[in-house]
Amino acid sequence: MKKSLVALSALFATFVSGRALATGFTDLGEDLHPRERTEVDLHGAFRVRGELLNNLDLDRGPTTSGDPIFPVPEGDPSGQNLTYADMRLRTDLSIYTLGGGVAVKTRIDVLDNVPLGSTAQGIPSASNTQAPPGYGDAFRIKRAYGEVKLPFGVLALGRQGSHWGLGMLANGGDCADCDSGDAADRIALLSPILGHILAVAYDFTAIGPLVTRADGVRRLPITPGAAVHSFTVALLRWHDPLSISRRNKADKLTFDYGAYLSHRFQSQDVPAQYLPIAGASNVNASGAAVMHRGYHATAVDTWLRFIGADVRVELEAAALFATVDQASLVPGVLYNQPVTSHQYGAALESELGAATAIFAGGFDAGFASGDPAPGFGAFPKLGAPPPKAGDLDGAQGNPPSDTKVDNFRFHPDYRIDRILFREIIGTVTDAYYLRPHARLHLVRLATGTLTLQTAMIASWAVFAASTPGGKAPLGLELDPTLSWASRDGFGVALEYAVFLPGSGFDNPALHLNARTAQLFRARFTLAF
Repeated sequence: MKKSLVALSALFATFVSGRALATGFTDLGEDLHPRERTEVDLHGAFRVRGELLNNLDLDRGPTTSGDPIFPVPEGDPSGQNLTYADMRLRTDLSIYTLGGGVAVKTRIDVLDNVPLGSTAQGIPSASNTQAPPGYGDAFRIKRAYGEVKLPFGVLALGRQGSHWGLGMLANGGDCADCDSGDAADRIALLSPILGHILAVAYDFTAIGPLVTRADGVRRLPITPGAAVHSFTVALLRWHDPLSISRRNKADKLTFDYGAYLSHRFQSQDVPAQYLPIAGASNVNASGAAVMHRGYHATAVDTWLRFIGADVRVELEAAALFATVDQASLVPGVLYNQPVTSHQYGAALESELGAATAIFAGGFDAGFASGDPAPGFGAFPKLGAPPPKAGDLDGAQGNPPSDTKVDNFRFHPDYRIDRILFREIIGTVTDAYYLRPHARLHLVRLATGTLTLQTAMIASWAVFAASTPGGKAPLGLELDPTLSWASRDGFGVALEYAVFLPGSGFDNPALHLNARTAQLFRARFTLAF
């Protein structure tokens, strides 16, 4: 039973929250162990990064709707370069009670993604200080939850990180260069069973609209039918990093796997609470703002991992199915048929060579199902007009003429490149890619390691009609990195990227071919 609970704690680190640490997998099952006193554990990292973006609009002119595919310098039509810098202090605080059976954890990010120089006080040219940003920008409380060790498992309650497998679909945002990350207001129970871990969770995904109670402090949701509910059941076999290291030393192979089934539903909706329309502030005046939604969505995700002393192969595949009985966002204006969605995605990672080996390499690949509607549908804006052929993005459904939304979207923090999917499109969707990569330890000293890495990404659209150029080839990208990792927690990475766009980004209407884009980035990290 003790061994199962150790494995359970390690699983909890991946499925529920990653122990509220920036690395996410450093718990090794030691979170909830006997303690002689109340203990406080603080971990985190300070990150500063800057970048130069060169010609990310690809010099291919505007889309059919008249917009560039990436922001361009204002006041300089021929300008090519944009610069950016930001910082973030991540703090992960864990408090363990006497006995070690209870823990309370928080993640608070300070100045998260706030651009350097963006809060200059007064006239910019005369400013000599940075004004404190608003609370929502200065401090972002991303996680606050508790863990309790029970005789039959672990109970977790509160706002928790949400990560699964490779992070292709659910990603906790724990990587050094991540920008977002998923969190869930969740109640989860995890129990060992026959050498596996069974996890059952309920998420308070969304509630509202809210009204203030008589005490002026608490608020109450007054439309119960508008609540969004999510239920998840998962079964996994998992070995923590320490166990894997021991098995590798003993020349034993490790095979881990897992699967989950999640269902989300919403019966009613109040669009005025999230749409920028007139009367949104008066959504509680009557029931006229409440409309039938009939939303049901089911996600199935499987994850496999094979690890040996000199090899790692990891695969995640997911399928999402959804139905919206009434997709209209305007009460009283109704569609006569539902909107449906069938989405499929998969990601493969592999690496040959041990982490301590001088040289290692591998091959990655991925697929995200698409939709024949114009644009990729990565981040469609509410209330925007339907996309036209030649646009970069836009809603993939346009009822009543188009009632299908079938493009699968990778999580934005699951990154395979630096320009195309990260910056121009925003994520992997309606595409497939091949990604060979290699890593070479140039110098290894007692104080740290100097490493050269590189990856090449070739990508194509699933539906040529989704691309601005109306053709499937998206392009070829090369991403080399030179990094130094010190054993005292200091790290620096110098990143470069060059993107050679394919015909999918040409502009046939203006007879312009897309041109090369480049990116330079420097990232400094101080971990504690």
